[in-house]
Amino acid sequence: MQLLNTLYVTLEGAWLRLDNDTLRVEVERETRLRVPLHHLSAVVCFGHVGLSAPLMHRLADEGIALVLLDDNGRYKARLEGAMSGNVLLRQAQFQRLADATFTLDTARACVAGKIKNCRQVLQRGAREAKSEQEAAALTRLADDLAASLRALPAADSLDALRGVEGEAARQYFSGLNLLVRPDQRAAFTMDGRTRRPPRDRFNALLSFLYAMWMNDCRSALEAAGLDPQAGFLHALRPGRAALALDLMEEFRPWADRLALTLINRSQLNTHDFAVREGGAVTLAPDARKTVVVAFQERKKDEISHPLLAQTLPLGLVPLVQARLMARAVRDSAAPYIPFVTK
Repeated sequence: MQLLNTLYVTLEGAWLRLDNDTLRVEVERETRLRVPLHHLSAVVCFGHVGLSAPLMHRLADEGIALVLLDDNGRYKARLEGAMSGNVLLRQAQFQRLADATFTLDTARACVAGKIKNCRQVLQRGAREAKSEQEAAALTRLADDLAASLRALPAADSLDALRGVEGEAARQYFSGLNLLVRPDQRAAFTMDGRTRRPPRDRFNALLSFLYAMWMNDCRSALEAAGLDPQAGFLHALRPGRAALALDLMEEFRPWADRLALTLINRSQLNTHDFAVREGGAVTLAPDARKTVVVAFQERKKDEISHPLLAQTLPLGLVPLVQARLMARAVRDSAAPYIPFVTK
C-alpha cells in the first residue's frame, strides 16, 4: 500500500530528470539513484533541487504528486495532475462546514486526540525518568493535560476550543526538555515552540518532522476524496490546507517522540544544525537525510489501531484516519474518532 512509495530528495543541488520510465537523480552529472515511476506516488524535494520539464509533465500524467519544501521542511508548492476526487463527498464536506455543531464537534475530536497522545508522551517520560523530581514534574504536566481534556466539553466555540488547545500545548512543550537526555540538554533545550523560523535545534527538528507528517496527511485526505483546504479546527485561509492541519494534530506527538529518539540516541548532534543570520536554525543537508531515513523507518512500525482492532504500519494510519473523516462527513451517526494509542 501507500507506505514506502514517496521519494524524498534532500541532496542540495540534485537534478531530477526523466529517463524513459524511470526517475533519475543526478548530482554533478553523476547518477545517484534510479526509481521506476510506477513505484512512486509522490516526490518530495527539500531546498535547491532541480527538475526537468519532461519529468514534471510525466509526473503530472502519471498522477504522481510533486511537493516542494524549503530547507527547513516548510511547504512551498505542490504540483498534481488532473484531480478526480469525489465531488459528492466534497459537496457534503462544504455543507458540513456550514454546520456549526458538526464543525465544533469534529474540531473538539481533533484537539482531544492531540492532547491524549501528548499526555502519553509525558506519562511515558515520567515512567522512564531517572530522578523522582523530574518524574513528579512530568506527572504534574500530564495531570494538567488531563484537566485540559476535561475542559473540552465545555468549550462552546472554536475560539474557546483553540484556547484550551493552546494552553495544553504550552504545558506540554514546557515538559519536553525533561525528556531530553541530561547530557544533550545544553544543546537541545527548547524555550517554547518557535517556528517561521525555528530559534533552536529542537524546534528546527520538530518543524522538519511536522512538515513530513503534514504532507502525508494532505495526501491521505486527497486519496480519500476530501478537500484538504476545508478544515474544521483551523481557520480557512487562501493556500492553507486547514483540514490537513486538523488531521495532523493527532500525529504531532509521534513527530515529537521521533525527535526525542534522534536526540537521545545521539543520531543528531550540534554540528547537524546551522544558525542563520537573524537566529534562524536549520538542519544541515546530511542531517536532513538522517531524519528522513528515520521517519521512513518509523512508519514501518506495527501499531495496534484501537478502532480497527488490528495491527498495521504507522505510515498507513493517516490513510485510515482520512477515511474515518470522510465517513464522518457522509454519516451524521458516525462522528470522527481520532487515532489514540493505548
